[in-house]
Amino acid sequence: MSLAAHPVGLARPRAVLADLVPGAAVRDAVLVLAGAGLTGLLAQVALPIPGSPVPVTAQTLGALLVGAGLGWQRGFAAMALYLLAGVAGVPWFSAGSAGWGGASFGYVVGFLVAGTLVGALAARGGDRTPLRTAGTMVLGNLAIYAVGVPWLMAVTGFDLGTALAKGMLPFLVGDALKIALAAGLLPGAWALVRRFQR
Repeated sequence: MSLAAHPVGLARPRAVLADLVPGAAVRDAVLVLAGAGLTGLLAQVALPIPGSPVPVTAQTLGALLVGAGLGWQRGFAAMALYLLAGVAGVPWFSAGSAGWGGASFGYVVGFLVAGTLVGALAARGGDRTPLRTAGTMVLGNLAIYAVGVPWLMAVTGFDLGTALAKGMLPFLVGDALKIALAAGLLPGAWALVRRFQR
């Protein structure tokens, strides 16, 4: 079936990009697996930061795109699968690591929160324009830091200032670049959908 055959579904205000793919249960299972896999693949793009126990990775972008593209329920499921499989030993956390308890594990837990939040906002149109997408992604990043920074403090014994200096500030430029990329990709995908709808 073509996208043009579903004009009502495309116009739904609570739709996310994944809702445009036919197939319901099988579609959802495949998309959840793909979302977890994309995040794991992007986690392999990792650069150490001197003085910080947390590397810069592309997995943040993966978690946010998965949430926006799949919606809050599938986004939550994909990030839960990513987290649980990594804890169980699948080596798809940053730089091929697995397990839990390290300094950066709180950020992985934060992906679960961020994927859910970004998915809920995307279903309300938070990914339809560059400005709205940027705002959605900023909130998603804040959700990741809200979990990751306290975890970093608990694991390392850093005070809040040190944890922010080592676990947030070095990543803000990269976050801005990822947000700019998402602000181009997601509204661009919706523009293509509208073109098929005509």
